[in-house]
Amino acid sequence: MSRLVIVSNRVTVPEKGGAAPAGGLAVALRAALEERGGVWMGWSGKSSGVREPAPLDIKVHGNITYALTDLTKTDVEEYYHGFANRVLWPICHYRLDLAEYGRKEMAGYFRVNRFFAQRLAPLIEKDDIIWVHDYHLIPLASELRQMGLKNKIGFFLHIPWPPADVLFTMPVHEQIMRGLSQYDLVGFQTVHDLDNFGGGLVREGIGERLDDNKFSTYGRTFKGGFYSISIETKEFAEFARKAASNVMVRKARQSVEGRNLIIGVDRLDYSKGITQRIDAFERFITTNPAHQNKVTYLQITPKSRSEVPEYEQMQRTVAEQAGRVNGAIGTVDWVPIRYINRSVARPVLAGLYRLARIGLVTPLRDGMNLVAKEYVAAQDPDDPGVLVLSRFAGAARELTGALLVNPYDIEGTAHAIARGLTMSLEERKQRWEKMMDHLLKHDINRWCDDFLQDLARS
Repeated sequence: MSRLVIVSNRVTVPEKGGAAPAGGLAVALRAALEERGGVWMGWSGKSSGVREPAPLDIKVHGNITYALTDLTKTDVEEYYHGFANRVLWPICHYRLDLAEYGRKEMAGYFRVNRFFAQRLAPLIEKDDIIWVHDYHLIPLASELRQMGLKNKIGFFLHIPWPPADVLFTMPVHEQIMRGLSQYDLVGFQTVHDLDNFGGGLVREGIGERLDDNKFSTYGRTFKGGFYSISIETKEFAEFARKAASNVMVRKARQSVEGRNLIIGVDRLDYSKGITQRIDAFERFITTNPAHQNKVTYLQITPKSRSEVPEYEQMQRTVAEQAGRVNGAIGTVDWVPIRYINRSVARPVLAGLYRLARIGLVTPLRDGMNLVAKEYVAAQDPDDPGVLVLSRFAGAARELTGALLVNPYDIEGTAHAIARGLTMSLEERKQRWEKMMDHLLKHDINRWCDDFLQDLARS
């Protein structure tokens, strides 16, 4: 069996004692590496002003070699904070108004990808299969090909891929498309993302779609596919069941004092629709006075990319909005919105999902959204909650038992909250069972296996 080499912007190294990292993706990739033997390479998270990089930090755990590289502060600013998160991220999330293209940042993005390739190439053996992850590293295969590597190289994009009219606003869109053409398999979250990619090739006149999953452009023929990422469904369900006895979860149950709990869990990001969600909750309360003092909305939103000005501003905006709503509709004995601006331990989070009657997952645009899947997996089969889900999340293509909403439609989302809170137990069970059956069949391990099998056949 060929060795597997995974490359990602950041590397999840096991904690002391070899404990598996939290999160389904890291668990699945680690299992695939253990089975095949291999290397996981990426940025260490450390940066300095030193021009000459330190040697790779090599850590061996069982069958896996972790290879971590430092970056310079300039690299981090231009490649990560600059082009990746202020050009690619907003454009892929359809936010042209927030994209700030700069030639210096663009050059830094390609320079760091070349640097990754130079550090990775000496580790590669002839029959290795290379799997590159996410938008930070789109040009990596092109750099490796220029160095003479003939290995099979796959790429998976964890975020949405926009249609041609959005993508082509980016000044270097052709270089990005050319970079993707150097992979043997390009994977997207949904069929819509795959269609956007193929449509862009044809519309720009730079390639053609030979069949549903084969493309030709820039002198290369390669495969494309959609592989909806998932979670470790069975394990997470058991995790949530046991979390009911967690001390913090018991305190949370006592603190809501018999009220229905509505939960939202999101990284602080403008793509998540948090401000629209708070507006929808306020509208729900003001138009359904019978629910006043009967519900608690818990929004957990860890800080994200605070070095980027748009995120710092958003942090202030969300906090001020939550405070305004609490001031407007709260009472002496009822705080409608509890806003937590930090991370919550995964055992506690699983227990909170299980407590919540409504899971409110309403991004403006999302590649998949694993919170929606975790919420479903965490539910009590005898008394499941209701998932209110944005139709613009990739998860909406799979979780057909959810109440789908347009997050821009404040009235519609407020109505869905009300419907979820009054839904009969029979309907809640039917909707939940449909989604849970799907997640049990399509878990994170199947996602990993499907992609690697298709890459091996490419």
